[in-house]
Amino acid sequence: MNGFCRKCLVPIVAGAVLLGSVTGAGWPFAHPPVAAAATAVSYKLVKQGESIVTSGAKQVDYQWVSSNSSKTTQLVHVLQIDLTNPYVQLNAMSGKAGSVTARQSVGAMAKETGAVAGINGDVFNTSTSTSEGAPLGAEIRSGEVLTSTSRLQGMYSFGVTADRQPIVDQFGFSGTVTAEDGTAFELEGINKSAYKFEPDGAYSHVNKLYMYTDNWTAPQRPMNSGTLPTEAFVVDGVVTEIVPSGEIATPVPENGYILRGHKEAADFIKNHLAVGQKVSANYQLVSLTNGKTYDPTSFQMMVSGHTILVDGGAAAKFSRDISGLSGAAARARTAVGYSKDGKTVYLITVEESGGLKGVPLKELQQIMIQLGVYKGVNLDGGGSTTMVARPLGDFSVTLAHPTSYGTTQRQVANGIGVYTTAPQGTIKGIVASGTKTLFIGQQASYALKAYDTYYNPIDPSGLTPQWSIDKPIGAFKGGVFTASKTGTAKLTVKSGSASDSVEIEVVGADQIDQLTVSPNTTVLEAGASISVPVKARLKDGRELTVPASSIQWEFKGFTANSADGKITVQSVSPNATVGYAIARYDGFSTMFVLAPGSEKPLENFENVSYNVGFTGLPAETKGQAAIVTGLPGRETSKALQLDYDFTNGTGDRFAYAVLNGGNGIAVDGSPSALTLDVSGDNSSNWLRAEFKDANGKLAYVTLADPIDWSGWKTLRVDLSSANIAYPAKLTKLYVVNLAQDQDERALQGQIAFDNLKLQVPPQNVAITNTNVVLTVGSKNATIGGQAAKLDTAPLVQNQTTYVPLRFVSDALGGDTVWDPKEKKVTVLRGDKMLELRPGQSELIATGVRVPSPAAPLVKSERVLVPLRVVSEQLGLTVVWDPKKKSITIY
Repeated sequence: MNGFCRKCLVPIVAGAVLLGSVTGAGWPFAHPPVAAAATAVSYKLVKQGESIVTSGAKQVDYQWVSSNSSKTTQLVHVLQIDLTNPYVQLNAMSGKAGSVTARQSVGAMAKETGAVAGINGDVFNTSTSTSEGAPLGAEIRSGEVLTSTSRLQGMYSFGVTADRQPIVDQFGFSGTVTAEDGTAFELEGINKSAYKFEPDGAYSHVNKLYMYTDNWTAPQRPMNSGTLPTEAFVVDGVVTEIVPSGEIATPVPENGYILRGHKEAADFIKNHLAVGQKVSANYQLVSLTNGKTYDPTSFQMMVSGHTILVDGGAAAKFSRDISGLSGAAARARTAVGYSKDGKTVYLITVEESGGLKGVPLKELQQIMIQLGVYKGVNLDGGGSTTMVARPLGDFSVTLAHPTSYGTTQRQVANGIGVYTTAPQGTIKGIVASGTKTLFIGQQASYALKAYDTYYNPIDPSGLTPQWSIDKPIGAFKGGVFTASKTGTAKLTVKSGSASDSVEIEVVGADQIDQLTVSPNTTVLEAGASISVPVKARLKDGRELTVPASSIQWEFKGFTANSADGKITVQSVSPNATVGYAIARYDGFSTMFVLAPGSEKPLENFENVSYNVGFTGLPAETKGQAAIVTGLPGRETSKALQLDYDFTNGTGDRFAYAVLNGGNGIAVDGSPSALTLDVSGDNSSNWLRAEFKDANGKLAYVTLADPIDWSGWKTLRVDLSSANIAYPAKLTKLYVVNLAQDQDERALQGQIAFDNLKLQVPPQNVAITNTNVVLTVGSKNATIGGQAAKLDTAPLVQNQTTYVPLRFVSDALGGDTVWDPKEKKVTVLRGDKMLELRPGQSELIATGVRVPSPAAPLVKSERVLVPLRVVSEQLGLTVVWDPKKKSITIY
């Protein structure tokens, strides 16, 4: 390619990964390492459903089902693109306004460029001090090179040629800049951040010449390259400005570029280029596998990835070290590949959310092979994994599945977009659009949408919908459905001769594995308003928020009103030392314990008389901790600010705000919880606190994992399970950046703390401590040495020992209630709740479904339960005397 052509710059799609691998020092308070897989397990893809996105593109959803039924099924999502369809195109998507240094979410990229679907792309360096977040590899958009390749080993790229042929290969970059006097100098790259070459580790910008175009919008070219540049400004092939030993401040226009040189490259600029003279650039891509050269304009698009995954329809040997990607661990994944005939492209994501943990790279290879991928490459995964798609009949894209952060999309360097060039067609069909998964009592709105012969949306105004449902699981009125019964049903909408249906699921208790409630306080006092969000984790791994309208509350020890996700305590029962708030959904229950007490200030940083300092690990960690005034949201008050920079460290990294020289601030009493306001930086790092207890033992408490918000947020942290002996000291507040999955977290950031308060109940939940002695086959028992009589004797049946539940629970301070309608027994003891049904071998232990060694049974109108249930689920100790056949429980 001769002369300068912006349409010849190679676009690169970036994701998030640090160059090279990092290892940690194994700090005792870090997350435990991921265990290696034990035995081989086979998997298969099971299709769940598909939907048309546009003419030539559809979304197909799969379950990744294990032959080992104990492993959670994972969810795989695929955008399947038919390259033989003339109306569908693939192209690279970049940062804001096409910038390679202004990251944005995949959804924002799609909206900005008009894509109807898309996924995230290239890996990128997340360190804000050494990189602008530009993609590591090459990116081509509509034949224009946005960034060139990097000199990194084993980095593969995915591209589609101008004649619609897909390709996966390793590419190098070869270029030359020629002055008017005929002198030529090697062009190293286009729009590149500073990095180290592989395998020699040489610095990328030393003694090199680079080109920067208007697609580079970062304030420096590049940051922290370790070189002082000489730059030349070129517009329409003519040099207009030269700055020796400095940077040009003039903005780069679309028809211009800047040549940046160091040492010999700087001498080339100073000695052979002059204002008013012509200069030309020639560059191309070179296959590193077969030596073939490519004019970048021969590509419609290109996005780089990481290691190759599939080659020739088989799992390929990894071309790069995968430890930096947590390749052996289950994570969210993104990949792209194409079929053997080159007619189909597969854009693939594996979901990570709730109970869904994703897959290791070796499983991703098998997923791709089963999909029909002939050659494919890994793209950026983990928190970057995102798929968006335009639902049929909709005018904009939405998340095709949750990200690792729920509905939050990570800002990434680039992506692969799906576009349509189809003309406006005539109406082809209608779509029923609305929520597919509901809970009893939940309301959801549904709408009629329409699409044309090319599956693109059209205005449905003028259509008159008629709604119906085939099973009585709820009522439908005025476009609003109210769920009243669990099960599945088909919701159908008709307009004229056209119709469409959507499967509606109302979740039932038999689908739930865990129900959790996260109160913002557990202090029991009249007038207290407690936020009580409830979440359900289903057996298939989905994690869903249960609407407040679907939860029924029961209160013991106090009276309260519940509305809109909040409990308002009206009165506390006289002499109540504990209260229970029980949340029930369709017979599945969970609860939390409240205790009367007070909330007392610990520190608000307004009148601090002690020293606040900073320390970091490893030694290269930089930062500072200080009491400051004027933070956004705290303009007129003081707060503790912690700045950190992990750029130069390796392994697990820690930034500490050290209180009172490490002596800490006093934490008296026996607090049950700590609340504090934290200004987050959305870094995905780990936020912790260090306490030194009365015995000099250190305790580490997680405040947030991850830090996934920006701005101020109130956190409530349970201290009851931290095993802290009081009085104690709060010695440190700190940020952790673990080596594992380090590419998912920012290396620099700023956190602030304010309004630390302790929730201090006057006493812990009281539990009766005594001995209960039972004998198999006998109705005689003792409680604390005192004789007692049983209605039903303990027995052994099918090698399982059964004991009367009510007798044991009552003797040890529990509260047992039998519900004759539900045929269910509920036990409350301390901070535990147990619910079980005779004849059923599963029970619910404080909101968690667990298997029972055997089903409870009824004998002489008394419920008997397996002895292991008593010991494991009520926190009791059991001693068995085989000679006397006696059972001691305490």
